[in-house]
Amino acid sequence: MSLGLLALVSVSGLAGPLLALSRRWGPPVVVGELLAGVALGPMGAGVLHAGDPTFTFLANVGFALVMFVAGSHVPIRDPVLREALPVGLGRAVLVAAVSFPVAFVIARAFGTGHVALYTVLLASSSAALVLPMLDVLHLTGRPVLELLPQVAVADAVCIVALPLAIDPARAGRAALGAAVLVAATVIVFAALRLAERRGWRKRLHRLSERRKFALELRINLALLFGLGAVAQSTRVSVMLAGFGFGIAVAAVGEPRRLARQLFAVTEGFIGPLFFVWLGTSLDVAALGRHPALVGLGAALGVGAVMTHLAARATGQPATLAALAGTQIGVPVAAATLGAQEHLLADGEPAALILGALITIAVATIATILAPRADPDAAAGAGPDAGQRPAG
Repeated sequence: MSLGLLALVSVSGLAGPLLALSRRWGPPVVVGELLAGVALGPMGAGVLHAGDPTFTFLANVGFALVMFVAGSHVPIRDPVLREALPVGLGRAVLVAAVSFPVAFVIARAFGTGHVALYTVLLASSSAALVLPMLDVLHLTGRPVLELLPQVAVADAVCIVALPLAIDPARAGRAALGAAVLVAATVIVFAALRLAERRGWRKRLHRLSERRKFALELRINLALLFGLGAVAQSTRVSVMLAGFGFGIAVAAVGEPRRLARQLFAVTEGFIGPLFFVWLGTSLDVAALGRHPALVGLGAALGVGAVMTHLAARATGQPATLAALAGTQIGVPVAAATLGAQEHLLADGEPAALILGALITIAVATIATILAPRADPDAAAGAGPDAGQRPAG
């Protein structure tokens, strides 16, 4: 990959923010970045190719950082959520239970055999999308508090379960590798907590801020890439390394300066590069050659919304249930793993992304209807869980 192509990737990544300019109707920025990748990849201009080694390596780095950011959005430190945790957990379990028969029907109808994978996809949610949506709408109240742990649990559990579900034949090896990676992540978490309690992190923070060393960013990137190396050596996706490290940092408390720095690195360059790469790897033309794949994507998207609407039986408002069905991280991870490991049929990764886009479209409508459906919840500040801890 040349510097010229790298500049092209950076410019094409601007398609995301341009499409997302409208805070009311604009889709998440990843939608524009994916479309830019499709337009510049083999399905379009043919300028970018997902098989380029340098492009692929940078995309893997972006994948790890994107999943790290997703993990850091899980509000596990928020004490307000403890009271709502039983209800949220119960709803996540209910949705997972309903997802299995729906996934079975979809897999049988389209002849893919991916029952486990579709179950994980249907049950998943996206804290990285839902929390900002709630914050923009300034929604609060008990229904919202009950939604947050539901989304967080579904997001975390489905990310961990995905590698086992997408390749059941190698589930044992994947489980062993994941166990090793989890153990390494726990060690990193223990080290971070010790540094926080002893005051080492604060002293490092003051020195770094005074001397402009960006030491926290450097150390956290080194830890992330170290866990990524453990993941590669145990043949586990870097997805788990990034998400697990994000959870660890969120549990200790992510300093705001570090959050800003990581946001700049991830959202300003490496994250858009990953989504552009993913767009180039999607065989969108296969959706046209095999119309059944369009039906598969639609079935997965509609199925995800419908399974989450099952929580209506527990009293959850329909708009919040639809928001809980918003997906991006798990489908993107499944499409990436499927493309890299050749675990999915041609065009199937694009169908998974199509399903995710349908859930985002439904969530966009739900965000417009939510204040009208629950006017009392429209007043006040956004949920505390959407805020990063100070440091």
